[in-house]
Amino acid sequence: MRNDSEAEQPLLPIEARRAGAWCVVGLLVSSVLAVGVWLCVELSAAVTPVLLALLGSGLLGPLYRRLVRMRLNRSLAAGLTCAVLMIVVGGAGYIVVSALIDSGDQIIASLKQAAKDLSTYFGTAGTSLNDLATNAKDLVSKFGSTAASGLLAGFSVVGQAIAAGVLALLLTFFFLRDSDKAVGALHDWAPGRSAPQLERMARRGFQAIEGFMRGTTFIALIDALAITIGLLILQVPGAVGLGALVFVGAYIPYLGAFISGAVAILVALADRGFVIALWTLGVVLAVQVLEGHVLQPMIQSRTVQMHPAIVMLAITAGASVAGVLGMLLSVPLTAAVCGVLHELRGHYAAGSGTDGPEASGAPGSTGGRPPSPPSPASS
Repeated sequence: MRNDSEAEQPLLPIEARRAGAWCVVGLLVSSVLAVGVWLCVELSAAVTPVLLALLGSGLLGPLYRRLVRMRLNRSLAAGLTCAVLMIVVGGAGYIVVSALIDSGDQIIASLKQAAKDLSTYFGTAGTSLNDLATNAKDLVSKFGSTAASGLLAGFSVVGQAIAAGVLALLLTFFFLRDSDKAVGALHDWAPGRSAPQLERMARRGFQAIEGFMRGTTFIALIDALAITIGLLILQVPGAVGLGALVFVGAYIPYLGAFISGAVAILVALADRGFVIALWTLGVVLAVQVLEGHVLQPMIQSRTVQMHPAIVMLAITAGASVAGVLGMLLSVPLTAAVCGVLHELRGHYAAGSGTDGPEASGAPGSTGGRPPSPPSPASS
């Protein structure tokens, strides 16, 4: 006959049960994330404008807040900010596309010449680069001819792009103008006393997006100007187009800088020789050192600092889900997630019950909701 202690002894030790519980939690979280990603892909026509509007709001949020402080009507301030956004994005896009079109043939010809020079020393590696440069324009023209042959399909793609741009612009207007209403809705719909914590998490995530967009744009402009000036001094052909390529590539951390820098060095090698290519390498490295050790610590010191491995994984995941657009959107979204996780860690480290007077319904508050909540874009 068994003892009572033997009968009450659990089948598994406490460590195994804890591990099993964490595995179940991990599976549930992974399932929710997988369903969320699937829904975003299926509803990309609606999700993409929302994400673009968040990036636009983060980029020009300080301008909107300054206009509001000048006692402009909120609708007028949001409209002026959206007009500035159209001018900035349209002007930058026109400059970049014009520079790449004007010097695109020259850059491709230089890459082909560099491939021939490299094939002399490296054999198949140079031949592969030559094939890539040769087929670049053919690939572009093939996509163009395919779109032209399927006229309805081509109009559909253009129409979707225009609709997404217009919807993103309208959403940016509403995100800026009605940000205080969003905070109020968050306080109304938040369960229990979690509204202050949810507001802090939302603010921290948006601040990460805002800091990334402003900092990356400023750093990209400095990098592009510095490299363009260096290439002009070295008389490298297509310097303006290469500078535009650097500006666009700066929005894809690490990978974009590597690709644009490698293209500039190969062009210099083909047209100006080995010595100028070394000088170009020095210019690219100097700009990267300036960015990594001076610009990023100064400009992005107040935003979420992510490990390079996390950035590369985010870029890879974004590329596998949505191609180039996914690569551009993955890093700011990852910055927002890291900001929210950082806020959660600080919240639980300090104790979940320390929500301040707003959470306890202190005098002067209305059920934990501030009387006139500020914009979530404000720091």
